[in-house]
Amino acid sequence: MSDQTPEELAEAKRKAVEEAKRKAAELRKKKAEAENPADDLELQKKKAVAAAKAKAAALKKQKEMEKSEENSVAEEEDVALAKKKAVAAAKAKAAALKKQKELKQNETDEEASEEDIALAKKKAVAAAKAKAAALKKQKEMENDGGVEEEATLAKKKAVAAAKAKAAALRKQKEAGNSEAADQKEKAIAAAKAKAAAAKAKKAATEEDEPAAPSPNQPVLDRYLHIIQENLGDDLLEEAYINRLAKDVPTLVAKKETYLKVAQFLKYNELLAFDYLSETHGTDFETHMEIYNHLYSYQNHQSVALKVKMDRNEPVIDSLTSLWAGANWPEREGYDLLGIIFKGHPNLTRIMMPDDWVGHPLRKDYEPYDVEV
Repeated sequence: MSDQTPEELAEAKRKAVEEAKRKAAELRKKKAEAENPADDLELQKKKAVAAAKAKAAALKKQKEMEKSEENSVAEEEDVALAKKKAVAAAKAKAAALKKQKELKQNETDEEASEEDIALAKKKAVAAAKAKAAALKKQKEMENDGGVEEEATLAKKKAVAAAKAKAAALRKQKEAGNSEAADQKEKAIAAAKAKAAAAKAKKAATEEDEPAAPSPNQPVLDRYLHIIQENLGDDLLEEAYINRLAKDVPTLVAKKETYLKVAQFLKYNELLAFDYLSETHGTDFETHMEIYNHLYSYQNHQSVALKVKMDRNEPVIDSLTSLWAGANWPEREGYDLLGIIFKGHPNLTRIMMPDDWVGHPLRKDYEPYDVEV
């Protein structure tokens, strides 16, 4: 294969053709000029042979050049074909490696323990059940869907039905258990008499041996002095030391002055009860009561603030505007006892479902569903 480029081969071919044409023209010219004598026949023959050789050489060279060009084209085609083959071989090798890797991975996966497979099956089953339950619930919601007014109306009807059922059960119970009620009243009277006797005995003992004054009595006296000096002496129903609760000073505010007293306890510079640690409600059957335990980090002292309410209409001011910690305990009092806290930002049930009928911690509570 020639090392010449296609351009060089084309130029050489052109020159060879021109040289052949020139020599052929010279031969023709000499032949035309000569008169072809007998003694020159040998010379002309030699010249013709030389011209024929020259022409044959030119044709041979031209043919070689054409063959060289064909070889170059063939070589380029061979190179391209070789590249294609190399690419195909690389792809085939990559595919074989990938398949081998997949086979190894499959073998590794097959070697997984039976516990993992069982766990995966359990997860899949659980996911399927959860999805089915969600779809079922969604379908039920779509089937039962109705406007908010209808839901509210249904809730009101349920409440009314529950109240009617509770009243009927109460009436039936009262009618059918009059004798048991009499026995219960007698037992209560006996218990009260026994308690009164024990109290009288205790009082007599205390008269004989007077109890030592509480160490927190001066603290309570100080609270009362500050409150009376700033607000007057008609805001509290009662003030005492609670011997059953670690001698905590206790203030019982009037219903209409409850919020005012609470504000004073927090914002007065001498008292500064800035932390509310406890709030709860209690049904005493004769009345409802709210108990709040407050603490002053400034003075390292405690106080209990209480208020009593009508049991049939338990409505009182909310303390959430003073202590954010009253938020959830007041919702609990509403949920379980039915106490209404005026000014509460979100007075909704916190433990029972929104559609629950009644308040479970009331002493007269009777469940709507007797099987619950």
